[in-house]
Amino acid sequence: MLKKVSKNFERLRRHARVRRKISGTADRPRLNVFRSNSHIHVQLIDDAAGVTLVSASSVEMKLEKGGNIVAAKAVGTEIAQRAIKKNIKEVVFDRGGYLYHGRVQALADAARAAGLVF
Repeated sequence: MLKKVSKNFERLRRHARVRRKISGTADRPRLNVFRSNSHIHVQLIDDAAGVTLVSASSVEMKLEKGGNIVAAKAVGTEIAQRAIKKNIKEVVFDRGGYLYHGRVQALADAARAAGLVF
């Protein structure tokens, strides 16, 4: 009998597989997405130096409902504005093992519309 593994374990396996292929640099950092049931978090990470350059989340923005598409769009716009302030225009998108669908897609589209290129 096979043991059932959790959805999060499978997501982490997908994320590790993608991370083998992509990494962020100072010129083109990695835009990492983390999504929970109630909130969404995003960071720009320079993997060469191992530092987070910019971050934004629905928690920090004090959104009433942080786990929906409207919140994801707001966080995507905010991360793009913060990145552009630090002269970061190009990023590598890391969906974190999640499907490019729903909140993850809304965040990415909002970040693109606000000026990030990926």
